[in-house]
Amino acid sequence: MVKLTNHGVFLSKDWEFSDRPLEGGLTAKEGKTRTMAYGIMEAHNHSGDMEHLQLKFDALVSPDNNYVNILQTARASGIKKFPVPYVLSNCHHTLCAVGGTINEDDHVFGLGNAKKYGGIFVPPYRAVLHQYMREMMAGCGKMILGSDSHSRYGALGTMGIGEGGGEVAKQLLGRTYDVAFPPVLAVKLTGAPRPGVGPQDVALALVAATFKNNFNKNKVLEFVGPGIENLSMEYRMGIDVMTTESAALSSVWCTDEKTESYLAEHGRQDQYHPMAPAEGAYYDGLIEIDLSRVECMIALPFHPSNAMPIREFKERMPELLAEVEAEGRKIKGEKGGEFSIMSHMRDGELYVDQALVSGCSGGLFENIVAMADILKGCAIPGNGLNLGINPASLPVMADLMAKGIAGELAVCGATLRPAICGPCFGVTDVPANNQLSIRHVTRNYPNREGSKPGQGQMAAACLMDARSIAATVRNGGRLTAATELDVEYRDIAYHFDPEIYRNQVFDNYEKGDESVSLTMGPNIADWPVMYAPKKHLLLKVAGSYKGSVTTDELVPSGEASSFRSNPEKISEYTMISRDKDYVGRAKAVRRLETERRENAGNQEHTEDPQLNGLLAALEKRLGCSAQDITLGSVMVSDQIGDGSSREQAASCQKVLGGFANLANEYATKRYRSNLINWGILPLRTSEALNEPTGEYLLIPDVRDAVAGETGAVDVEVLDEKNGSVKRHISCTLDALTEDEKKILLSGCLINYYRQ
Repeated sequence: MVKLTNHGVFLSKDWEFSDRPLEGGLTAKEGKTRTMAYGIMEAHNHSGDMEHLQLKFDALVSPDNNYVNILQTARASGIKKFPVPYVLSNCHHTLCAVGGTINEDDHVFGLGNAKKYGGIFVPPYRAVLHQYMREMMAGCGKMILGSDSHSRYGALGTMGIGEGGGEVAKQLLGRTYDVAFPPVLAVKLTGAPRPGVGPQDVALALVAATFKNNFNKNKVLEFVGPGIENLSMEYRMGIDVMTTESAALSSVWCTDEKTESYLAEHGRQDQYHPMAPAEGAYYDGLIEIDLSRVECMIALPFHPSNAMPIREFKERMPELLAEVEAEGRKIKGEKGGEFSIMSHMRDGELYVDQALVSGCSGGLFENIVAMADILKGCAIPGNGLNLGINPASLPVMADLMAKGIAGELAVCGATLRPAICGPCFGVTDVPANNQLSIRHVTRNYPNREGSKPGQGQMAAACLMDARSIAATVRNGGRLTAATELDVEYRDIAYHFDPEIYRNQVFDNYEKGDESVSLTMGPNIADWPVMYAPKKHLLLKVAGSYKGSVTTDELVPSGEASSFRSNPEKISEYTMISRDKDYVGRAKAVRRLETERRENAGNQEHTEDPQLNGLLAALEKRLGCSAQDITLGSVMVSDQIGDGSSREQAASCQKVLGGFANLANEYATKRYRSNLINWGILPLRTSEALNEPTGEYLLIPDVRDAVAGETGAVDVEVLDEKNGSVKRHISCTLDALTEDEKKILLSGCLINYYRQ
């Protein structure tokens, strides 16, 4: 189904690949210039050096769960106008009413910024941000940067990158996205999917084969091969958007007449040109997917990479459910009560409680039509299982209504909801305690379904394709692969109505008015003061963990995100689902540092005698004054940062007084970028980490280490009684650009631009 080649290959004729250059052909260095990705990045690079890219993008996009913070950062840094089209979408929190008027206050603020600086404002219920970008902004050879991790438009020949808000703010301020030239992998598609096998099935097969072994991590996926022509544009998009879950940096596909037809349907035929790699193109690895062998898949809790064919899951069901249940009980904690999922197995079959299809991956026209075909003649009773569908945009909804598909689904008992990301983001359709949901969305991390393990309420979600979800609903909630049913699928073409966006989207690009006054609701707060590190950095471990710490754990989606525009309030939710005491420990360190700064660094004026003694010992050993030492907190874990691009995962740590993270690995480039932009040192080591909560670490001469050429950092583990060194941890900051060094030394991106 999926075959991996973990070494360089060259493209020859008829989509064949060779380990060696073609006879008389190009070297690897020359061959990499023949990929589609190279050509796109070269056209957007401003460094003059293709090994060290400085990219500027054609367009930017942000959803309402983070655009306020980005706009506040840009405003604090002196922005005058948006230099490129910047789309502000209102799709993540539209129905999340926690906190009174908070959500609509943010929308009013976003609209004001679009008026003032010249932005594009997509009002609530009109579109999920990625569908709008596909329909209105993507085009062959373009690059788009988004502050949502699923910013993927490769099927339309656009390299999309999802990053934290700091990188979007840099683009707004005319700066560049700096990255070393990434490895490029070829993804060769052959064959054609069987009826009932959908794009999520192909995507889950890809994620399962590549995530846990880091095969795609921070790389660009280039989709090629004869199988592409057997896929519709929406099918390609459904695969493409899920490449984020494989930890890839970006993606791009060969384009053809179907791409041209899609762009023409959306009024942008001029954005089309044929794209394909040239013969002799060199790739750093190869992924081969035989589409005809892909089966209907299921991704078990609590990650999309926990995927396998539904057939295989059924063969091993008791064993696999026991593993999920054990993992869930760890997440819920001893005081949270029982987490039960084995109870969903009856007579050798799995029964689910809820079914949802939504957003940028699930809510596409063809997926929903296929569901109507599968559910034909079916009635969903109101005594248990429910099926909810969120089309990806109002134009999709309108055509489903015009063609009668919406009516067919309504008669079956499915509910069609507005175009929002709610179920995917965990802010709507939260299952009851111990319930099991099947979803065609992008993620099934803990809390992504909206549950609150720390409060004793926890559910679980499995990812599946819309077709198998419909088949399962048809069978009364009994897990069923769509290929188990004999279904006559209709081929109904989607018609896009441009009047919907023309009449309802506020496109103010290049028409900003500086005289516009911004309306800021009571929850929209400015960023607090972010301190820069002094000569030496003393760190107290506020949280030490084993395994992966995800961005959903760092700052959970759902209720917490209602406070996204108030840095102090949202920081109260940091790690709440995994370690409810983390915030208190981090704030205690922050309070001590605040006391020291208020007392001009006099170590005798803190409430902690142990710290006073440690500072005195360090002052003597280092030959400095206490004013030369910054006190902050640090988080320690094997891996940190898997998941979303949300910048709050880093900014909340900084607001709480964090100055560093110490890990064996950072799951994605975007999380590491977030740390840097918020002035947090992304310390990485290959050594085993066993530093307990409460331990003190010291980085002597931290400013010299950050500014140095090697990126090497010596971290001292201290004896808290006398300040002596118990052991050294050899760390690295990895490759830092000159701008990144200056940002870290300034304390954060905002400070750097203010200076």
